[in-house]
Amino acid sequence: MASPHEAIEKYKRNAEIHNSSEALCKQKSLELLEELSLPKGLLPLDDLTEIGYNREAGFIWLKQKKKKEHFFSCTGATVSYVPEVTAFVEKHRMKKLTGVKAKKFLFWVYLSTEIYIDDDPSNYGAIFCKLSGGLSFPLPVSAFEEEEKEDDDDDDDDDDEKREN
Repeated sequence: MASPHEAIEKYKRNAEIHNSSEALCKQKSLELLEELSLPKGLLPLDDLTEIGYNREAGFIWLKQKKKKEHFFSCTGATVSYVPEVTAFVEKHRMKKLTGVKAKKFLFWVYLSTEIYIDDDPSNYGAIFCKLSGGLSFPLPVSAFEEEEKEDDDDDDDDDDEKREN
């Protein structure tokens, strides 16, 4: 199997590539998740340097400056994202994911097989993580909704008022 870097080079030719700014890369990653009908918080990556999407092959890659760990409080799991994350994608689905592993309790597990939202109405509101051994487990989609960032400016205004009094 090709390394993530080799896969990126293979699919780069006909891809849409964004690498002009961190803000644009973040915006494009969120737009891509929305286009795929996946939760916007599924890939909470910071310091993105490049995002690419080869629509014909369904291949995406996201490059960030360094590894990132993110704790999803709703699931109680820490997820680690290496600097190059790749996947094959289609609506509601990411397959052959590389660069992502999750830790719950004491064990790290690579999420390499598939992440998907089932079309079955009885599973509405669940996203499934399928592991290489065939084990699949549901998680609430709400656990991966983009987290709102608090506006720190309001706190500064309160501090200024206290100093004036």
